[in-house]
Amino acid sequence: MARASSGLQYPERFYAAASYVGFDGSTKSLTSKFSNSTALLLYSLYQQASIGPCNVPEPSSWKLVEHSKWASWNQLGNMSSTEAMRLFVKILEEEDPGWYSRASNSVLDPVVDVQMNHNSKVEPVIENANAYPEIKTISTENGSHVGTQDKDVVIEGFGSVGVYDQWVAPPVSGQRPKARYEHGAAVVQDKLYIYGGNHNGRYLNDLHVLDLRSWTWSKIEAEVVESTNSSSITFPCAGHSLIPWENKLLSIAGHTKDPNESIQVKVFDLPNATWTTLKTYGKPPVSRGGQSVTFVGTSLVIFGGEDAKRTLLNDLHILDLETMTWDEIDAVGVPPSPRSDHAAAVHVERYLLIFGGGSHATCYNDLHVLDMQTMEWSRPTQLGEIPTPRAGHAGVTVGENWFIVGGGDNKSGVSETVVLNMATLTWSVVTSVQGRVPVASEGSSLVVSSYDGEDILVSFGGYNGHYNNEVYVLKPSHKSTLQSKLIENPIPYSVSGAHNAANATRDLDSEAGHKGIIKELVMDSVDSIVCIIKSKGDVITVLKVEKEDLESSLYKEKLQTLQLKQELSETKTRNSDLCKELQSIRGQLASEQSRCFKLEVEVAELSQKLQTIGTLQKELELLQRQKAASELAALNAKQKQGSGGVWGWLAGAPPPTQKEDDG
Repeated sequence: MARASSGLQYPERFYAAASYVGFDGSTKSLTSKFSNSTALLLYSLYQQASIGPCNVPEPSSWKLVEHSKWASWNQLGNMSSTEAMRLFVKILEEEDPGWYSRASNSVLDPVVDVQMNHNSKVEPVIENANAYPEIKTISTENGSHVGTQDKDVVIEGFGSVGVYDQWVAPPVSGQRPKARYEHGAAVVQDKLYIYGGNHNGRYLNDLHVLDLRSWTWSKIEAEVVESTNSSSITFPCAGHSLIPWENKLLSIAGHTKDPNESIQVKVFDLPNATWTTLKTYGKPPVSRGGQSVTFVGTSLVIFGGEDAKRTLLNDLHILDLETMTWDEIDAVGVPPSPRSDHAAAVHVERYLLIFGGGSHATCYNDLHVLDMQTMEWSRPTQLGEIPTPRAGHAGVTVGENWFIVGGGDNKSGVSETVVLNMATLTWSVVTSVQGRVPVASEGSSLVVSSYDGEDILVSFGGYNGHYNNEVYVLKPSHKSTLQSKLIENPIPYSVSGAHNAANATRDLDSEAGHKGIIKELVMDSVDSIVCIIKSKGDVITVLKVEKEDLESSLYKEKLQTLQLKQELSETKTRNSDLCKELQSIRGQLASEQSRCFKLEVEVAELSQKLQTIGTLQKELELLQRQKAASELAALNAKQKQGSGGVWGWLAGAPPPTQKEDDG
């Protein structure tokens, strides 16, 4: 086979080959040039040459892609770096004989010269709990190589820098929007739209757009289309949600000076630059701000917020954009407590995640999951570096990673940018800023876009003691790892279609079978590895299908286990509370029994007294009758005596003597 000749010697020849293949931090895809098996082999040889023998922890066996990469590298044993370099170039020349001539026609940025001393310390990038070394370079500027750039170095400028996981202020131009927070933000076709917000307690209703290719601001002069309630369309608002939908922007809910009774949905038509009000059916939710609105399929899922009377909410509503119909959801399980200014995300078009938020008295860092197939809430266990409580933070998803930026706890802004792997529910810190950088603000916006073929996070505005209108950009490494380069189409976390694909391609039935195939792939001679891997050309395809099945099953089992643990914990808590309540009731019952006994004794005593009083009353009545009779007799006698004396006096008879009276 013809070999490409070059004057480069090792290790420079290896560096040139690695750069050509795509191991220099560029966006080249290995599978666009090579088969999956060859890409896996090149990866393991590159790791052996640049880092040395595999000494990273073995990934979980159900993470088949990561495990196969780790096993392929680990089976190379103590192969020397120079031998790995030689074999890397040899395989490249066999697969692509003219690689050097094609690479020489373009500017080749040298790959970082990693020291071959195995005791040298290489900082790994943690991706899905697996460590893989990350090599990042600064691209050439003015024809000369600038050099390597460490991830922790603070940088300025954007277009010419190749580092990841650092916030950068790009050089923007044009008329910037007024500083604000609690505004709405959305990206449509590489353009960032900013609508409304709050500045010094004043609600805004202006609309601005930032071209993410030229980094130029401009203001949109929108027109209101006449309708029955057109006067409400342009009301200034804050705490609303701005959602891209087809060629439109949907502004949903939000605080206004004169709030409506129910949520209003405003529609901005991008081609015509016109505002209208969306006509909906059913019973819309009560008006609110600080809610979360998540796009799931063809529906909008709205949770929580704070109404015009400052009442915190935890209700759940869905707006079907196909029928324009509202539906209030009565989910089972324990929902998140009433809150506003939280963050929400959806995973695999099924699971709604709610993180953080605040009430009038406190902030939260709890994580809740709603299964939108069963409409059941659960509160899974969070792993890793769990973020501190916060509200007013912003979040955005890139693949299975959920990035959370900013927020505060009523005392200070949060300086860390964190990421949650939604498949493993593991938190990690991406980066941290110093001082009053706008990304450490409450009420800022966060969106995801692309720049030079890579995902970027774009943050705007916020409040951290003063109102901001700055733009900051972060290029996450979580979406630009070797895993995405080895497989052209990333493995989706979904079970749709997995079983049919498995029946057509599956020839491995267990984890042991996978490990057996992996061990067969790597022999004493790397040349024999090439032959065996080529004979197993469908291994990566099989692993992709197996990974889908296993991840889906594991995720379901994990959610079910967490739910059962939560139910068990709640049952134990309820049982403990019931036992305490029972003891308290028993004590109260004993006290009441004693009290009843005393009352019975008192009742008996009172009954005796009543009987005595009745007897005395009868005697008293008898005595009163006797007294009355005596008094009557005495009165009659006296009257009689008095009457006889008068007539005797008239008759001349002497009055009776005392003796006669006595007789």
